[in-house]
Amino acid sequence: MTIQGNLGALTGAADPEDITIGELLAALDGAAELPLVFSYDGQDVKPGYHVTEVKAGRFEALDCGANPESWTEIFIQLWDVNEDRAHMPAGKFVKIIGKVIEHVDLERTAKLTFEVSDGERPMQLHRAALPRIDGGQVRVSLSPRPASCKPRDRWFQDQKSCSAPAGAQPCCG
Repeated sequence: MTIQGNLGALTGAADPEDITIGELLAALDGAAELPLVFSYDGQDVKPGYHVTEVKAGRFEALDCGANPESWTEIFIQLWDVNEDRAHMPAGKFVKIIGKVIEHVDLERTAKLTFEVSDGERPMQLHRAALPRIDGGQVRVSLSPRPASCKPRDRWFQDQKSCSAPAGAQPCCG
């Protein structure tokens, strides 16, 4: 299957602006030779970027409504430096993640966060959008990971799935 087919198959992603590691790896399947270019803050990562760390964490917390929360999150750290080389091929990125999977349990449906820094500015947290092909490159747009209020987010999700007729009492919450 070509990357175009893989990308097309992923249009049903739960949130195309906030994909999982499984969705990213599936999209990159078949694009091993194409350069993988991440972009953030209106710029592309420099051609010499490194994947300096991949880690998985399991979190237990209380949200602002005192509700217990638990989730798994995968963090991929990108060091945005310029070295005398081209952007990393997508296949090399997949091999790096594959090597991590040999040693660390990476849940494919876990939240995916990119930590990006040029080594001088503080690390910034980003979420990743579905990859796309543009100009012979696989491009992944990173956007700042926003804070959220989980009780509010659940309430909005319940309202979206509510099928009460217009003017009726809300069926949710």
